[in-house]
Amino acid sequence: MTTAPAFIAYYRVSTQAQGRSGLGLEAQREAVARHAATLGGQVVQEFTEVESGKRNDRPQLAAALTACRAQGAVLCIAKLDRLARNARFLLSVVEGAGEAGVAFCDLPQLPPGPAGRFMLTMFAAVAELEAGMISQRTKAALEAAKARGVKLGNPQLQPGTPAAAKAASEAASAKAKAKARDVLPYVEAAQKAGASTLQQIAQALEARGVRTPRGGTRWAPAQVARVMKVAA
Repeated sequence: MTTAPAFIAYYRVSTQAQGRSGLGLEAQREAVARHAATLGGQVVQEFTEVESGKRNDRPQLAAALTACRAQGAVLCIAKLDRLARNARFLLSVVEGAGEAGVAFCDLPQLPPGPAGRFMLTMFAAVAELEAGMISQRTKAALEAAKARGVKLGNPQLQPGTPAAAKAASEAASAKAKAKARDVLPYVEAAQKAGASTLQQIAQALEARGVRTPRGGTRWAPAQVARVMKVAA
């Protein structure tokens, strides 16, 4: 009798409006669950990281890799760019996942062993090249615009005008919502662990090293309440 494959999910939401891909936490969960079900397996554990994809020091990813090795489970990730676009970092993750390997829901099923690692390296290299070229084209376009005398930004938004105030308010609101969505997974994790009051949730966020919307390290119950309200 064949044993159903076990999957350990790793999700990442960016501190910058959940990354450019627009793939939020719920969409990642749905993609992983669908992938596991298609292969007749189940997700046995989940790890969520609130961090920029440019950083390689990810404690939740390290914990997920440890769990994969201990349980012989497949590390399952919804989308390649939710992990990284850096080929070297990606290979280190693949090597650290153990014998069961890594599965990406947006890529074809890869064969085990060296052939699968080679194919994955190629996918990562293409993604890394694409990211670099996009950045390069953007910088070149901005420089060309400046050379033509184009003033970047919206010249109609003069400081102190109602339009400028409205634009600033909308930008601040969007930023607050993005940050609240990033923090919410940690709030939910604290609640699942038994935190029932705003003070207990605040203490849990501090213990996890989650930053406040203004970048501080100390959470007040009122801040937790605002985050939960904005995210809702």
